[in-house]
Amino acid sequence: MQLAGSCHCGAVRFRVDSPHPYPYQRCYCSICRKTAGGGGYAINLSGRAETLEVEGAEHKSIYRAVIDGETSSGERHFCRHCASALWVFDPHWPELVHPFASAIDGDLPIPPERVHLLLDSKANWVDVDAREHDKCFDGYPEESIADWHRRLGLEC
Repeated sequence: MQLAGSCHCGAVRFRVDSPHPYPYQRCYCSICRKTAGGGGYAINLSGRAETLEVEGAEHKSIYRAVIDGETSSGERHFCRHCASALWVFDPHWPELVHPFASAIDGDLPIPPERVHLLLDSKANWVDVDAREHDKCFDGYPEESIADWHRRLGLEC
């Protein structure tokens, strides 16, 4: 599935092919919550990095979070004008790019279940809306985005 997204002001637009487009993972870590989360979490998708096309790249900046005193290799791309979170790229996994579901302009498929992760970092004011088939983790689940899609037969 091709995903098309943009920032709020329209200065940055992007397209990427995604075999894993279901917005099922809600991350409650402080980085996601503070840089991209509206409900106290952020939702990342998965795309093939080699297919990423960007218009207006000169209008974006990169934030690299500090985790336990070390600068992360993960690059959080955002619009330098309106501060919209766009995608995350980490050179440890150069074949992947993770667009934020909030930056996607079109419809996304509705996941049959969700995963709530890094709940040990959740802000106290956030209510976790875990439904019957949802899974909750204090840390990271062992199942990857690709494995989740494969298990449920949802690869595109």
